[in-house]
Amino acid sequence: MAQSVGKQRTHNEDTLFVMHSLLADGVNDMPFGIFVVADGMGGHLNGEIASGVAARTIGHYLVERFFLPFLSGENREDPPSILEVLESGVREAQRAVVAQAPGGGTTLTAAMVLGGRVTISHVGDSRACFISAGERVQVVTQDHSLVRRLQDLGQIDEKEAITHPQRNVLYRALGQGDVLEPDIFTAPFPQSGYLLLCSDGLWSVLPDEKLAKIIKNSTSLHTACQDLVAAANEAGGPDNISAIL
Repeated sequence: MAQSVGKQRTHNEDTLFVMHSLLADGVNDMPFGIFVVADGMGGHLNGEIASGVAARTIGHYLVERFFLPFLSGENREDPPSILEVLESGVREAQRAVVAQAPGGGTTLTAAMVLGGRVTISHVGDSRACFISAGERVQVVTQDHSLVRRLQDLGQIDEKEAITHPQRNVLYRALGQGDVLEPDIFTAPFPQSGYLLLCSDGLWSVLPDEKLAKIIKNSTSLHTACQDLVAAANEAGGPDNISAIL
């Protein structure tokens, strides 16, 4: 993972949470982990506090309610649903943001990896992407933004969305409103490929082809994240930049 405040911001409102490990019994290797990107909403009171509260809360919730029982062997006969646990974790994060960062808001894109599958919960306009070895980028989350909705309605195109004056306006975010409906889904982890979570400070300035090329040409996951952040800064760095690969 890697982060930068960017070139045009004075402080960082992005928060990352990463926990990953491997359970191996001599026959099967089972990777598992939690990966979270939260981007505090600029222009809102306590945006940076909101992202930190959201990331810590959902990380703690998922460890306590899923991974500790998983490692201890509890509920072996009737394991909890990852979808249900992740949805409950998002709602717990929502309550924490409302209580601890009143007036603040944040995106929240969280991925739980267990073996060969990944379950993703998403609110806002941070993104989760699958990137194949053939350099194909598949954005698997839907931006909860005004410009995305206008694109879906055919009122603006992708080029217009990039410079739209309301491109940072979200219609769904943690801390904003009492009712929260996160997008949650499970998919196979991309074989011979990558899972990228990032804030809009990365994806909004780097085209998909450049993202994939940087990752392919990097010598490690950590180096790839550093190179992605550096490229976003070279492109102007208009916002905080965060990447988990």
